[in-house]
Amino acid sequence: MGKDYSGSPKLQLRELKRKRLMWVLVVSGLCVFFYVLGAWQGSSRAPTSQSELYSRVGCDVGSTKKTSNEQVPSSSWDPQPVSDPLDFESHHQLEVNSSEESQKFPPCDMSFSEYTPCQDRQRGRKFDRKMMKYRERHCPKKEELIRCLIPAPPNYKAPFKWPQSRDYAWYANIPHKELSIEKANQNWIQVEGDHFRFPGGGTMFPRGADAYIDDINELIPLSDGTIRTAVDTGCGVASWGAYLLKRDIIAMSFAPRDTHEAQVWFALERGIPAMIGIMGSQRLPYPARAFDMAHCSRCLIPWFSNDGMYLTEVDRILRPGGYWILSGPPIRWKKYWRGWERTKEDLKQEQDSIEDVAKRLCWKKVIEKGDLSVWQKPFNHVQCFKNKKIYRMPHICKSDNADAAWYKNMETCITSLPEVSSSDEVAGGKLEKWPERAFAVPPRISSGSIPGVTVEKFQQDNEMWKGRVAHYKHVVSQLHQGQYRNVMDMNAYFGGFAAAMMKYPVWVMNVVPTNSDVDTLGLIYERGFIGTYQDWCEAFSTYPRTYDLIHAGGVFSLYQDRCDITYILLEMDRILRPEGTVIFRDVVEVLVKIKSITDGMRWESRIMDHESGPFNPEKILLAKKSYWTGAAKQEQR
Repeated sequence: MGKDYSGSPKLQLRELKRKRLMWVLVVSGLCVFFYVLGAWQGSSRAPTSQSELYSRVGCDVGSTKKTSNEQVPSSSWDPQPVSDPLDFESHHQLEVNSSEESQKFPPCDMSFSEYTPCQDRQRGRKFDRKMMKYRERHCPKKEELIRCLIPAPPNYKAPFKWPQSRDYAWYANIPHKELSIEKANQNWIQVEGDHFRFPGGGTMFPRGADAYIDDINELIPLSDGTIRTAVDTGCGVASWGAYLLKRDIIAMSFAPRDTHEAQVWFALERGIPAMIGIMGSQRLPYPARAFDMAHCSRCLIPWFSNDGMYLTEVDRILRPGGYWILSGPPIRWKKYWRGWERTKEDLKQEQDSIEDVAKRLCWKKVIEKGDLSVWQKPFNHVQCFKNKKIYRMPHICKSDNADAAWYKNMETCITSLPEVSSSDEVAGGKLEKWPERAFAVPPRISSGSIPGVTVEKFQQDNEMWKGRVAHYKHVVSQLHQGQYRNVMDMNAYFGGFAAAMMKYPVWVMNVVPTNSDVDTLGLIYERGFIGTYQDWCEAFSTYPRTYDLIHAGGVFSLYQDRCDITYILLEMDRILRPEGTVIFRDVVEVLVKIKSITDGMRWESRIMDHESGPFNPEKILLAKKSYWTGAAKQEQR
């Protein structure tokens, strides 16, 4: 006789698993059978996905069906049928680095309505004024972090829809008239009743930004797709970037938080890409060889100071063959020197110094015409190495990572370009013209310069994001209705999300976390998109209420062991507009923890299945920030 194994714990467990699997298969089969017969609630429309099929017939195995409408978004937010909120809490447990759960976060005092944590002016005064260090990022220490929700001002309104927002913004949203007074004669901004109007003027373009860009187009090609990414240093209200958009050129505009109140804020309110930033002592938070064009229109940056350090930094972030455009002092000083209240000698010396630095960087002076002067960076460093026999300084950098740009000091050395086999070759690889560039394999991938990143992975990522964004269209109605403009991807990877979003009237700030396994921001720029490095344990360099949609795929799994995720969520609340949306993608356990925190942040949210169906371990948490404002001063007690 054979031995009796019925008492074996392993055998019992195996038998239990087998029976459970059989039960799941039987129930699933019955559900499909009843749906096909049309016996479920008389429904006649066929499901569009496996996920919808299971939710339509009530067969989310392992979930608890909720009959109330608690935490279900309104029909205006999510009109399409998707699976009900799933009761994952009782089935999954995971320790995630967060502070106490189920806390109700109170509103902050109205004095915090314009809070920019890492650009706080009182904190900045403690730092050296040399090289503008006091205006750089200085984030609060752990004990200084606040645990309240940043209030919107009374009477806050949803911004104008793009493209109308380019020219208009509500006064109640950014109640600052300083620029309309200080720059009244330069046509930056005008107050008209309850709103602002942006005529497109600027200090150096009195005929308007459009005419000014036409002048640039006569000097370098702006319309053939060669130039796609640009950077505007000291951008004002970013009208230059605003009017480049209709030419399919996207500019990263930045300016400090300074006495010209809310420059960057106005730009973002208008639906124009911008960040709070400054050229001080540290590198700009962008990779090497990122921008096709750099621009300064009376940006007041001392380009020749500190051994030409600032122009050297522009050289680092400029692509081979990229252009640097300068208008304003000292260009055309012979005509304007009286109005600039400077001597001829002083202005001539400044221009001579800039010309000298440009030569030492191996740049070529393309043209100087009218108020504009244009230089071009070489396509490779073959000749530049030869020139070092004449211009020994600045030397070629010895650093092995030109892309390193998070809290890294600028250097007075030339960032070396990738080696080439001939003097005609473009260092790092030639790019396709826009828009083909968006889906062409970036040179950083085809050359194998990013470890573990292959052409196959890149192409698979593009296909995956096409499917994901098609799914988002069904669950975020504001997307295809054109109500959202400013979008952020907190963990951009290859920029596939931004590429798939090109069909919508949006722009995407692609963020690559500083602790990512691979640095992919350079290839994102090679695709023709913009972005920045960021450590999400700190605040982002923007004003409150500046993004309509935030995508957070795998962010919290990446940060759960590094810092308290509660503060990451509070930062997301700070930069998200009222009635803005967040799409989280992560494993169930992490999403449950996130939901337990956001429930106390005046967000409506629900967990739903992956677009491929209920059997994918990754799930989606769709959240919407509710509309609320701070109290007017007379109502406060």
